[in-house]
Amino acid sequence: MRGGLVIREALNGLRRNASMIISIVLVTFVSLTFVGAAILMQAQIGTMRDFWTGRAQVQVSMCIDGAREATCDKGAATDKQIEAVKAQLDGDGLKPLIAKYRFETPKQAYENALKLLGDDYKDILSPDQFGASFYINLVDPQNSDVITEAFNGKAGVQGVQDQMELLQPLFTALTVSTYIAVGIAVLMLIAAVLLIATTIRLSAFARRRELRIMRLVGASNGFIQTPFILEGVFAALIGSVLSGVAIWAGVKFGVNGYLRSRVDFITTWVGMGDVAYVVPVLIGLGVVLAAISAGFAIRRWLRA
Repeated sequence: MRGGLVIREALNGLRRNASMIISIVLVTFVSLTFVGAAILMQAQIGTMRDFWTGRAQVQVSMCIDGAREATCDKGAATDKQIEAVKAQLDGDGLKPLIAKYRFETPKQAYENALKLLGDDYKDILSPDQFGASFYINLVDPQNSDVITEAFNGKAGVQGVQDQMELLQPLFTALTVSTYIAVGIAVLMLIAAVLLIATTIRLSAFARRRELRIMRLVGASNGFIQTPFILEGVFAALIGSVLSGVAIWAGVKFGVNGYLRSRVDFITTWVGMGDVAYVVPVLIGLGVVLAAISAGFAIRRWLRA
């Protein structure tokens, strides 16, 4: 009976402050959606980084005719210079750092370019425009600087390119986007907390006569405060659930239904397993913040 009375009081409070409750729902929904999006974006960045780190290579490009680098002053790399690079890769100094490497001849590079660009370029490109290259997979990609230092400036080597450097701007842009989403989410959460506190104070003020009577008949502080806390929790719970639905829909239809089939260079995406982890976090965060905010607000009002 006592629990039923507390719930009825909370529902009455929700009905009396319907407009403010809707505001709490909307602010909580928007803020937690940003939080969920930020979590998923960071998970996507981590997944992409792990995928490409294991596949990114260091490319050692040998000289071609007409190259302007000082190491190519004698024209295209000779067989002796290519063998010198291969011997260094197989040497005791670098071999422990290398998982595997692949040598690509100018003809193979030409054929791979045609596969990528199409046969329309067959009359435009020629094998002479391509140089031989070594593609090196490292045991630890963090050691790419060792390979760069070993071959930069070596006779016959036109240049050394770490493929992870090409992807770094993408990771940086995604990380900045995550920080922006987190910043907006924090501001919206602060707004939600303040709105919940204000709503509880207004609700308590509207029922001040009832509260005085309850105090006179000996009702405990916990019994008086619980309906007000439940008001904030119910409103935040609805907003949290809506944010979970938005995150679920975004991954199911936005990521799985659209991006997976249209963005080819990303082969690993966040999935429904990540959603199953994020949604409970959002709901728990919304409920906890609402309970703390509402409890603090009603205790301060009762002391006043």
